[in-house]
Amino acid sequence: MTNELILGDEAAALGAVHAGISAGYSYPGTPASEVMEFLVKISKKNGFHAHWCVNEKVAYEEALGVSFAGKRSIVSMKHVGLNVAADPFMNSSITRINGGLVVLVADDPGMHSSQNEQDTRYYAQFAQTICLEPSSHQEAYDMTRKAFDLSESFHIPVVIRMVTRLAHSRGRVKGAPRREKNKAHRAASQDWTLLPLNARRRFAALVEKQPMLLKFSQGSPFNSLNLNSKNNKLGIVASGIGYNYVMESARDLSPAPSVLKICTYPLPRSLIKELMEHVDDILVVEEGYPFVEHSIKGLFGIKGKNISGKLSRALPMTGELNPDTVRKAMNLEPLEIRKSVKDWIPARPPQLCKGCPHIDTFDALNKALRDYPKAVVFSDIGCYTLGALPPYHAVDTCVCMGASVSMSKGGAEAGIYPSVGVIGDSTFIHSGITPLLDAVSSDRDMTVIILDNSTVAMTGGQPTMASGDKLENIVRGLGVDLRHIRRINPLKKHLDENIHVIREEIEHQGLSVIIALRPCIQETRRRKKEKKK
Repeated sequence: MTNELILGDEAAALGAVHAGISAGYSYPGTPASEVMEFLVKISKKNGFHAHWCVNEKVAYEEALGVSFAGKRSIVSMKHVGLNVAADPFMNSSITRINGGLVVLVADDPGMHSSQNEQDTRYYAQFAQTICLEPSSHQEAYDMTRKAFDLSESFHIPVVIRMVTRLAHSRGRVKGAPRREKNKAHRAASQDWTLLPLNARRRFAALVEKQPMLLKFSQGSPFNSLNLNSKNNKLGIVASGIGYNYVMESARDLSPAPSVLKICTYPLPRSLIKELMEHVDDILVVEEGYPFVEHSIKGLFGIKGKNISGKLSRALPMTGELNPDTVRKAMNLEPLEIRKSVKDWIPARPPQLCKGCPHIDTFDALNKALRDYPKAVVFSDIGCYTLGALPPYHAVDTCVCMGASVSMSKGGAEAGIYPSVGVIGDSTFIHSGITPLLDAVSSDRDMTVIILDNSTVAMTGGQPTMASGDKLENIVRGLGVDLRHIRRINPLKKHLDENIHVIREEIEHQGLSVIIALRPCIQETRRRKKEKKK
């Protein structure tokens, strides 16, 4: 894998492999999915364990178990996945990490496939740990490799923050010799047991480490400060991928600005101070939230210094950075566009695949609800979220994983009728089991429809944890009335029958679960091709 052209996600994964990991864990989520796809593909050949997990919290805790055993592990997820894993993440920063533990999180500025644009750097600051933010594919490799050393040196989890544009683009990466895997070794168990007495001691230890983390950041090879003695006017602070946009445009400024590249957190205060003492005006260019700008400005700014960026609206507060938005902030003319992409590529809004089983389920659901004008369909996250768009207009909500079941129960308790929850098989296993158990306990008048297409379709067809009989057995085990666990086959020829089943369960005064079982059309085709091979 020396000097290969690979995705940013794959570069980080390769860095983990060459750092000597014993295991990698994840739950699928764009733009992070390719990290685990890569690890799964090469795991057997390279002698480590790679596993898709039921959700991000479980993935994190399994990686933490490997770390406590003294071996190295990586856990990867998208930014909203860290919300799910926040409990073990925050608490593990207080424990004494044994084997290196790296948390790779891919943020999604512009919300290409996400509900929000949250910035993982705030989570790292919240946990008082180190965050490394690559600006290139080579840095994604180098930083991930280095992160395991930092984790073991400071005994903390270390965060790698990726963004969509880097995760899903390709670049050249030069690998280094692979390290030997750590041997299993135990440490003091009282440093892992967060009873109040131990937790207070461990939190104090974490606080005491902060000057050492700051010292590392200020000397980090991933940060750099280039002062131009001929320009005392403009200085630019650039982080992550924003650094590339700055350097592409800086050559068009004369004299060139002074540039501070920040890719290591906590923020390198001495480097920021040195830049600010050298220039009058500061422009902060960063992908995501105005994390650096807000930190430099504080509440009232610094007297005599003009600090601009997202907070000042020199750069847009939402969406991805691009060369033109950065050039505008640098008072440069936009680059010439010979032909706009919009001129020759028609708009293609997302849509369900032709033959998708969800289409037939939504058709039956819409027809079943025709006589119920006050019905609310609480949906969830998956391909089926597209049911909110035309021509279906079949669902009314999408908030977070598993929320469809919880919200439909809350809606029923508020008087909504019919209150319907729609959730996929993978999402149900991820976050739908506990709210369904809660619904069972009160037997609210609600109907849950589980769209079982036998795969994690939205993120590329990763394996689901439960489908078919196995999924139905889980529903049974939660205590749902067996008379009101129904299966339908979402095909056009069964439309009238499916409408009848949905209406029957809506009219049932209590909880009911309908499982719409038919494999994803794309996965069916892929499996047929594999069978032929």
